[in-house]
Amino acid sequence: MLRGLFTAASGMYASQRKTEMLTNNMANAQTPGYKADHSHVRAFPEMLIERFNAGKSRTSQVGTLHTGVYVQEVTPRFIQGDTIQTERSTDLALLDRADGTAFFSVEQNGQVRYTRNGKFTVDPSGVLTTENGWPVLDVNGNQIRVASDEFEVDETGRVTENGEQVALLGIVLTDNPENLAKDGDGLFRTEDDAQLPFAQNTDFTVSQGFVEKSNVDITRSMTDMITAYRTFEANQKVVQAYDRSLDKAVNEVGRVNG
Repeated sequence: MLRGLFTAASGMYASQRKTEMLTNNMANAQTPGYKADHSHVRAFPEMLIERFNAGKSRTSQVGTLHTGVYVQEVTPRFIQGDTIQTERSTDLALLDRADGTAFFSVEQNGQVRYTRNGKFTVDPSGVLTTENGWPVLDVNGNQIRVASDEFEVDETGRVTENGEQVALLGIVLTDNPENLAKDGDGLFRTEDDAQLPFAQNTDFTVSQGFVEKSNVDITRSMTDMITAYRTFEANQKVVQAYDRSLDKAVNEVGRVNG
């Protein structure tokens, strides 16, 4: 009986984690460059149940017993989001043109991180930064400095002011973006903090005055959330049924009459 209780409880916990993930996706539906997470739910190994026959040395198989499920991992989906025009010179959008996903390089506390959120700004010292203040890097790993926000960026990532090139955006490309881990503030990192290779001009297109929207599908997220809630509710009822059975076993079946 207790095994069934644990199985239902594991289903509740898995549904709760999925609901939290979907809630976070919906909360970031308007965040530029945000990549929606999706969960991988796996089942624990099944157990083979056997019955000992009275007076016999052999056992007979009853069948298998499921031992519950768990969320193995949560990974982002790197599907290209739609772009929206903002007409701000500091806003940049990446459009993938090759097999793989391109990212802007930024510096976070001395470490190189990657982002699809091209909603940039220029700080008081003239450094091009993300909304959270992380400097955007060029192909040499240096911070990009501009005189004002009136600079121009062509489709290859070349930054110019008054007709002169001041920097080339450090845009990288990976064929396996699923191996990247989220690092907060819309940033990603490699598992071993190794730097990704720089992309070729034919791998991407930069659009100035545009930003990439979140790729969260609100309708699908709402449907998945309702399903996760119903699954949680069904497992909760199973736990309540086990609780009533255990209560009866302890307080009624196990009662000793004086």
